[in-house]
Amino acid sequence: MDINILFKIAAIGILITVIVQVLKKSDRDDIATLVSLVGLIIVLTLVIDMIVQLFGDIKNIFNLI
Repeated sequence: MDINILFKIAAIGILITVIVQVLKKSDRDDIATLVSLVGLIIVLTLVIDMIVQLFGDIKNIFNLI
């Protein structure tokens, strides 16, 4: 696993948190909720890609092709 993916996830989390806090302070709670959901979807996409790569590596290790 590359350490850069952890930095990407952390950066996305920090950025989304700042945006959500700014939106909540300006009484845009509905948009803040949508922004947090979009951030969650982005991070889940990164994690799912890593899981798919993991299963591919496991198939190659055990010659299950």
